[in-house]
Amino acid sequence: MTTDHARQHRLGLAYVALSALLWSLSGLFMLSIKADLMTIIFLRGLVSGTAIMAIFALVEKRQALATLKAMRGPTLAAAVLAGASMIFGLSAIHYASVAEAMVIYATAPFMTAGIAYLFIREKASLATLIASCVAVCGVLFMVTGDGGSGSLLGKILAVLMSLAVAGLATVMRHYRNIQMLPAMAGGSFICALAAVPFIHLGSVTPTDFGLILLFGIVQNACGLALYVVGARRISAASASLITALEVPFTPLWTWIFMNDAPSQATLIGGAIVLVALFGHILAELRRPHAPVLGAV
Repeated sequence: MTTDHARQHRLGLAYVALSALLWSLSGLFMLSIKADLMTIIFLRGLVSGTAIMAIFALVEKRQALATLKAMRGPTLAAAVLAGASMIFGLSAIHYASVAEAMVIYATAPFMTAGIAYLFIREKASLATLIASCVAVCGVLFMVTGDGGSGSLLGKILAVLMSLAVAGLATVMRHYRNIQMLPAMAGGSFICALAAVPFIHLGSVTPTDFGLILLFGIVQNACGLALYVVGARRISAASASLITALEVPFTPLWTWIFMNDAPSQATLIGGAIVLVALFGHILAELRRPHAPVLGAV
């Protein structure tokens, strides 16, 4: 590895690690903002979509308009799935505990394997199948243990979030020319549009509005931009391993700063799922074409 290549690799690792750190702040923002859920989804969608498109225009410069004109159905499908994952994800954190939502979200790579087989006939490796069984055991232990602190609705929403993320990963895997930034911006705008009939802007305080700005710009848009830039410099499996840190860190921050302690069943079930997740990614590091675990 040349000196320049090594430097680029280190930069890529740093960018992706920082993106995972920013993404892991979602629970803190959701627990800190007092406005109602649909208003948060609406405003965050507008802020995120605008910020992501600004970043896209800055990166692509004169090619931005041509790139947008060249987008077709797969990019729209990716945007719809991204928007659905955001709506379900924020709602899951609202109705379930942060830890419960993230434990279920950690199964998204295994759901991706199943959806990819059904729709694009991509066969999963034996390691993926074993890890999937272990992860399912962890989730079942969590939901059948002491019940946790979140509602059944929250857990269902977390499953829907994971399915949407899995669908998004499958589409982007099959159509490799999809532009990630415009797709994610479109997903953010879809969030805002879907929430319009239910918003109550009068519930937003100046503090809430400031937090939503940070939520949309720093946590989502900047996190995504850092991931896109960093992932180009490292292998897909390395990016997967680093971004997977979002799963344990998201509930860790709310535990430390918001006293949102996970239940015992969530801790045990979550540990089982994390063993499956990181074991799966480490196994994929040995494969030449490992899939990317992307957070939305």
